Amino acid sequence: MPRALIHRIGLCLLIAAPAIVFRLFGFHPDALLDLVVFGAAVVAASFILAWAAEAAQKDISGPLAIAILALIAVLPEYAVDLYYAFRSGYDPAYEQFAAANMTGSNRLLLGFGWPLVVIVALMVANRAAKRKRAARVSYLQLPEESRLDVGFLAVLAVLAFAIPFLGHIPIWFGLVLIAAFAFYLWRASQAENDDEEHFVGPAALIADMPQRPRRLTVIALFVVAAAIILACAEPFAEALVDSGSALGIDSYFLVQWLAPLASEAPEFIIAVMFALRGMGAAAIGTLIASKINQWSLLVGSLPLAHFFGGGGGDLPLDARQIEEFVLTGSQTVMGVAIIMALRFHWWSAASLAAIFAVQFFVTDTGGRYVLSGVQIAIAVVALIVHRRSVLPTLAAPFRRRFVPEALPSTAQGSTGESSMTGPQRTSV
Repeated sequence: MPRALIHRIGLCLLIAAPAIVFRLFGFHPDALLDLVVFGAAVVAASFILAWAAEAAQKDISGPLAIAILALIAVLPEYAVDLYYAFRSGYDPAYEQFAAANMTGSNRLLLGFGWPLVVIVALMVANRAAKRKRAARVSYLQLPEESRLDVGFLAVLAVLAFAIPFLGHIPIWFGLVLIAAFAFYLWRASQAENDDEEHFVGPAALIADMPQRPRRLTVIALFVVAAAIILACAEPFAEALVDSGSALGIDSYFLVQWLAPLASEAPEFIIAVMFALRGMGAAAIGTLIASKINQWSLLVGSLPLAHFFGGGGGDLPLDARQIEEFVLTGSQTVMGVAIIMALRFHWWSAASLAAIFAVQFFVTDTGGRYVLSGVQIAIAVVALIVHRRSVLPTLAAPFRRRFVPEALPSTAQGSTGESSMTGPQRTSV
């Protein structure tokens, strides 16, 4: 193992060490200290997990690897969210937190992650265009095979509105969503990928290792990171709730935003690193796959966790959670509509970020529904503009075999792609 890789993994393990000690010896001296110690461990383990998942693509096909990477990258979020759902089965006070982490991370991913990657990618592309005295790039072109993921996300976004209408998440509906995720993985595994893989940072060091040591290293990192995350999920989740009470801050707010910020940080950093290397389309592809995972496997698992926790039935939702699902679902519909034509303009990214920021100043029920209506209205306008892409996108997940079509020769992509005439495949 390269020395640089050992140093980085060692630093992460050193950061996580206090949490392991606290967990083994049952130390819980203070809610705020627990929040810092266990939160830091979750972030450190998330970095290890992200490096291993990215390097694993050396041995897995590109599209499927992106789907698996997105699944593994959100493991910290799954661990925390499923703990709340499980706890709600025997403690009704935790029902309000069951879906809070999911809605927060979902909106954070689209409202902050997508715009950040697009803006960084366009800045890099325009810097390169300026050096070459080429035309300015105004949008990020997604490869045609991205239509498969966008189509899946569009279907899931529509299905998501069944949850607020039902007022709860039935077990049968959860099973439908889990089956949809399995179908998505199967379709992703069928996609072809012939391009060379690209790696950055610690993942590049792992990928450059000989095959056998590389695979053993990846497996070991998966096991260690997963063990740390699973060991810290419960105390971290409890610390979030207790810290809210201690600080006089709404515990729901901390659960919804602080936990996702900790778990999503490595994924955002890796996505930005790829955008800086001119691979913005690949970075967005990973974030889209994460959205699919959240709306399918994660949401589908919540009622099952509630049931196994002793809930004995469907996962109930209070009025606040129903509002959050409507707001999150409408944001997803808006995001899908904006990228329906596989072009991500800078003004679209700025609009997503601005609307995401507004929600922090909207704290009442009426305001949330008005904001949801605004997002739906934007989605309708975008769908009208991109009406020719609607049917091909919705059909993409159900085609017998997904075959990418050639992109127009004028398509603008990430750095160095403006002059390419065929579909460009880049695996994260």
